[in-house]
Amino acid sequence: MAWDQTRKCDYHVMFVVSYEDGRTAYIRIAPSLLEHGDHVVPGIVRERQQKDEIPIGEIKGVKRVR
Repeated sequence: MAWDQTRKCDYHVMFVVSYEDGRTAYIRIAPSLLEHGDHVVPGIVRERQQKDEIPIGEIKGVKRVR
């Protein structure tokens, strides 16, 4: 299969959100939001929960995937 030259690279950073009840969700965050480090991620996760972009629930942890 040939490489698709029209497809743009995705430079977003992926995180997995682990919930207390065993569920998981994945989010992608722009690198510009992570300029000050990964410690800002829990706040971004809470914002996305409020916007219903990821499920509501008690979060056990957040981890960078790639």
